[in-house]
Amino acid sequence: MPRTSLAPVSPGLTGRSSTPGPAPSSARSAYVACAVAMSVVGASFVASAALDAYPVFGGQAVRYAVAALCLLAVMLWRRERLVLPTLRQAGRLTALAATGLTGFSVFVVLATRHADPSLVGAVVGATPVVLAVTQAVRERRLAVRTLVAAAVVTGGVAGVEGLGTTDPLGLALAGGALACEAAFSLLAVPLLPALGPLRVSAYACCAAVPQLGLLGLLAPGPFLTVPSGGELVALAYLSVVLTAVAFLLWYTGLARVGPARAGLFAGLVPVAALAASLALGAETATPHAVAGALVVGLGLVLGLAPGRRVSRRVSRRSVGGPADELG
Repeated sequence: MPRTSLAPVSPGLTGRSSTPGPAPSSARSAYVACAVAMSVVGASFVASAALDAYPVFGGQAVRYAVAALCLLAVMLWRRERLVLPTLRQAGRLTALAATGLTGFSVFVVLATRHADPSLVGAVVGATPVVLAVTQAVRERRLAVRTLVAAAVVTGGVAGVEGLGTTDPLGLALAGGALACEAAFSLLAVPLLPALGPLRVSAYACCAAVPQLGLLGLLAPGPFLTVPSGGELVALAYLSVVLTAVAFLLWYTGLARVGPARAGLFAGLVPVAALAASLALGAETATPHAVAGALVVGLGLVLGLAPGRRVSRRVSRRSVGGPADELG
């Protein structure tokens, strides 16, 4: 894959010069990539349920190791150069793996021991708001429509997930999972122009394997066990489809449209999970879940619909996607 460059960012409250956003066709392809990636993540919850009794850290280490091999194989097939990251990039990749991959897995596992999974999902569902606010702060510009759309999507996620019970520790752990989920995108943004989505995905998976391996060796119980047939299929799906494919799609879309807009598609995760459960007969649709899914769709339409372009001064310190369109 050719290197992917982030379009110049646009913020600054005093805007005097204009920064072109991506071409409409490029933006549409980025939206499709993000939508497919998040839909795959949501549908993967069914596969994750098959690993409920399997060692968590060992299973995750195997998942990321297989995904890394798949991504490196794609690099060889495409004759991509193996670009060694600089010391600063390596540190960022390590932090990305420690938060967005390893940390997220740990926080979710611990949080579900103190809180209902639906509440954990609702808290993590605030990712679009976190990404939109973070990009606004970095760019020093308030993209009102994107922030409103992120809030609408988050409200829809809460409707799909419902609200469960928790204790203070469970709520704090869910907040940790939210922070790690946001870091998965935010830490990748500065890496994408130099390394590209394929390398970032592969290198992050490589960095996560020793981290999870160390945690697995320190945790009580076996590190790995022989998987059953169902567990083997689930591990294969999580490794190849969820990690290798979805990571590459997500970072491709993120590089083109920036974290605020890409983050809106995180609302599709619970919607896709619900759709997969309905298709398999694992649960039935409730009125609040259907209403929540419709609200998520409304938020996406609000945030992604074309609108008036705004001229802004480019800030050298800004990190993010192309100029937002305010409607």
